[in-house]
Amino acid sequence: MRLPSTAARRGFHTTRPQFASPYHYPEGPRNNIPFNPLTKFFAVRYWGFMAVGFSAPFLIAVWQTKKNK
Repeated sequence: MRLPSTAARRGFHTTRPQFASPYHYPEGPRNNIPFNPLTKFFAVRYWGFMAVGFSAPFLIAVWQTKKNK
């Protein structure tokens, strides 16, 4: 007795993107990110953000260790 394969009968398909939706960005490079990497000081702001985000847990841990009990 052979069971029917449900995966073979399943209709795999994709839906057409709705570009009128506010949740989709227009086509083209760099249009799907929420910031503009072509601004003048983007690299400085980017690396500053990364440095703060990476060092914050370590600085908080040092502060918690050093503060009075």
